Amino acid sequence: MRYMLLFCGSDEDRRAFEAMTEEQLRARYVEVARWFSENDERIVASAQLQPRDAATTLRFASEGEPLVTDGPFLEGREDIGGYATIDVADFDAALAMARAWPGRGSVEIRPVVER
Repeated sequence: MRYMLLFCGSDEDRRAFEAMTEEQLRARYVEVARWFSENDERIVASAQLQPRDAATTLRFASEGEPLVTDGPFLEGREDIGGYATIDVADFDAALAMARAWPGRGSVEIRPVVER
C-alpha cells in the first residue's frame, strides 16, 4: 500500500528550529538523512517544500472563477515542510516509519488513492 507522510511543524516548531546552534542543526540533518537512507527502499518520492508564505491558493466556489490568493493553501497553524510517498505492506508499517521520523514536529499519514 502507498501512503503519503506529510512532515508538518507549527510556528513554535519553526522558532525552535531557528534557535538551534549550527552543531545542533548538523546533528538533526544527520538524523534525517539517516532516516531517509534507512527507508530508501520504501520511499517512492520525497521533497522538501518552500514555507507556506510561498504558496498560492485557488479556492473554488460553487459558481464562477476560482479565487486566487497568495499564501497558505491550508487554513491552520501548521505548515507542511515536506513529504514522502512510501510503499509499505500496511498501515502499521507506515506508522512505524512515521514514529521513527527524527525531524520532530508532526507527521500526518494519508493513504494514497490507487486506481
